Amino acid sequence: MATTITWQIDWMSASTQTINGFSEVVLTAGWRCNGTDGNVFASNYGSVSFPEPATGGSFTPYAQLTESQVLGWVYESGVNQTATEEAVTNQVNNLINPPVTQPPLPWATPQAPVQA
Repeated sequence: MATTITWQIDWMSASTQTINGFSEVVLTAGWRCNGTDGNVFASNYGSVSFPEPATGGSFTPYAQLTESQVLGWVYESGVNQTATEEAVTNQVNNLINPPVTQPPLPWATPQAPVQA
């Protein structure tokens, strides 16, 4: 199977003050990138701050924002979408096929079960 990647916004903080003529300006958002392959799950998350909107610039009121739009801001603000998805995919693959294991010591003999 292949890893399925999904992105989501977990939370946003918005200003209670008017900034450059706009209210409820989103200042920060928490994002999450999830990867699944069958029953195996991995995730990467973080938060990012956004610049204030320019006076007279374009602005979407808070209530009209979409998750897709805010994710676009996340990527524009420096979160590398491709690198993050690759990291999550690698986490999933490493859970399925661990690159390092801890096998039993070759000189150790298994203990016989204790008879009662």
